[in-house]
Parts: sequence; C-alpha cells; structure tokens
Amino acid sequence: MIDTDKWKEIITTLKKNKVRTFFTAFGVFWGIFMLIIMLGSGNGLQNAVYQNMGDFATNSCFMWTQQTTIPYKGFPRGRSYRFNNGDTEALIKNIPELKDISPRLQGFGGDGANNAVRNEKTGAFTIFGDYPAWNRIDPLKVTSGRFINELDVKNKRKVVIIGKRVVEVLFESDEDPLNEYIKINGVYFKVVGVFKSKKNGQQAEREEQNIHMPFTTLQRIYNFGEDVGWYAMTAQDDIPVGVVEEKAREILKVRHSIAPEDERAVGGFNVAKEFKKMNGLFAGINGLIWIVGIGTLLAGVIGVSNIMLVIVKERTKEIGIQRALGATPANVIAQIIKESVFLTSIAGTLGLMAGFWLVELINFAMASSGSSGEMFKDPEVDLRIAISALIILIFSGIFAGLIPAKRAVSIKPIDALRTE
Repeated sequence: MIDTDKWKEIITTLKKNKVRTFFTAFGVFWGIFMLIIMLGSGNGLQNAVYQNMGDFATNSCFMWTQQTTIPYKGFPRGRSYRFNNGDTEALIKNIPELKDISPRLQGFGGDGANNAVRNEKTGAFTIFGDYPAWNRIDPLKVTSGRFINELDVKNKRKVVIIGKRVVEVLFESDEDPLNEYIKINGVYFKVVGVFKSKKNGQQAEREEQNIHMPFTTLQRIYNFGEDVGWYAMTAQDDIPVGVVEEKAREILKVRHSIAPEDERAVGGFNVAKEFKKMNGLFAGINGLIWIVGIGTLLAGVIGVSNIMLVIVKERTKEIGIQRALGATPANVIAQIIKESVFLTSIAGTLGLMAGFWLVELINFAMASSGSSGEMFKDPEVDLRIAISALIILIFSGIFAGLIPAKRAVSIKPIDALRTE
C-alpha cells in the first residue's frame, strides 16, 4: 500500500524552502531539457545531410579524365585524353567485383542558352546521356512513365525522361507530357518519363532541370563519337568499392599510356570513403552531445545531493526522534532516497516533456514555413533514448540520496536529540 503520510512529509519538506527546491529542480530540468534539444538538433543536421544524398549508392565511385602530370612512353606531361567505349568494355570484362557501371556524357546545357523547344515555349536545360544503371547509382523518383532502358541504349532511340521543372516550363499545367515530343537542339525526342529529385533544396532544383536520353543516342546525334565523359561504378555488395576503383585506375592507365605512378591523371571520388567520414563525424557529434548532456545532468544531480545534505542537517533533531521511537536505519535511508528520487523524477519528466515539445514546435514551424530542409530537416529524438536517459536520471537520484542518507543514519539518536 502507498504510505500517503510519507509522501505528504516529502512534499512538506520540499515546500519549506521553495526557492531552494526550485533552483535545485531547475538544474535537473535544464540538464535533460538541453540533452533532448541537442539530440534533436544533431538528428536534424544528420537528416538534412543524408536527405541531400537521396538514395545515392554509398558503395560507389566516380572517375573522370585529367591532364597527365608525368611524362611516359614519349608522351609529355600535361597531356589530355578522353575515355571511350573501348574503356567501358575493358572495365566490364576485367573487373569481376563490378556490380554496376554507367558511362555518362553531358551533351550541352548549363550555360543559360535555350536548347529545348515545344511549340512556342523554350527553356535552357542540362542534357545527359545515360545508361539504365545510372538510376541504380543515383536514383531519381520517376513520377510517370519510365527511365532509360537497355533497348533504348542498344537501338539508339530518340527518347528522353525529363525533370519536373522541364515539364513546368515546356508544358501547360493540365498537359500530360508522356508520349509528347520536344525538340532539343533541332532534333525531336519522345518523352517517355517524368521524374522528381529525391534530394533537397538547390540540389533538387538543379536535378529537376535535367533531361536524360540514352547514352548512345547522345553520342551519335551530337557527334561525340566514342567519347565517354565519366564513369559511375558500384561494387558487389560484399566488396569494398575501393577494390573496383583501384583495378579501374590500373586498366585505364594502361589503355591510355599513363605512368602507373601518376596519381592525378585519373580523377576520382570514392563515395564509400566520404560516407564513412560522414558517419564518423556524426558519431563524434552525438558523442559530444552525450558528454555535454550527461555532464549537465550530473551537475543537476549533484545539486540534488547537496540540497538533501542541507535538508538532513536541518532535520537532524527530527531524525533523532524517529530513531528514538524505533525507526531503523533502513527506514531513514528509504525516506531520504524517496525525497531525492521524487525531486529528480518530477524535474526530469518536466524537462523531457519540454524538450520534446520544443523539438516538435521547431518541426512544425519548419513545415509551416515551407523550409527546404537543405541544412536542417526533421529534428527528432528517439523516444527509447529519451526514456533511457530519464531512467538513468532516476537511478542517479537514488545515488544522490545515498550520501545524505548515510549522513543521517551516522548520527546517534542521543546526539541528534541534543542538536539545536
């Protein structure tokens, strides 16, 4: 049964000095409140960064050509070269760890000049020549129709998939662009799909102004010959992409007579390596948040312990009377710990609720303002982590009450009764 007299005594004791009790409880409140806010902010930053990546394949890498920096086989340093279709075949044939490879060309666009026309409407867009594998490496959200497929590439079809912004510029709001034709630099193409970006902010805006056509079509119609602009590659699921990257570099250097020790001639970007760094960064941020948050909580718990010591000192005579009337040391210890846990639990719960409320308020404000979430998105706190923090706080309250409790039972009843 619940001993209501004991709980009334706890509340009466804490109400005797309201200001002291308030500021002590505020230390605990502020500690868990700040922990929740910092966790929510850390998650908001992390969500924004990962959202900006969309569904990007993290076990991937990119390669492009750069000028050579070392003379080799009679060729001078500073030589330029181009990847070609033969390189693509060599990479596929000689790298068994390769999962997806997507040669890519940027045909034209991006310079502000109008290059797409439909009826009386014109627009300036970036044109890419792609393989179907591109949509597995850096996926787009196809809202209608389809992406480029293998038959499009094989047969050099004049088809395109266009971004949301392209539709807005070239078509009326009530028009369905599928199976309609647009003219790109004088050549007509059939629209077979429409897409939206999976990213946020400016990245999404740029991506939705792109037009994708089959890689081979762009090569043939716009006189790129056998040229390849750059490669996007992914490794098999159980293979680090660094293995693919290293083998690809060796093959490309041999095919283009580049010195083996020339590290700059083949440019590259290892997404897996950068993603690992990013995860390490956020792990460090979360670790720092927990260190600061737990430190703030401990400061509040120490405050609770100090006030309990003061309360024990003020109640020395009362404790002596209780001991003289038969109260055991366990009874006295339990009473002091109850008061400590009561104070930390109430303050901690209020801090937890206030923290969650503020995080949700920020979320609501961002959603209402139409924020793109490019730098900060969906701040949130895992409820299980928050409850765990509260449980730890309550146990800390028990330990905070132990020192004052031991101090209380260490005083002999006769000495306590003599205290004024």
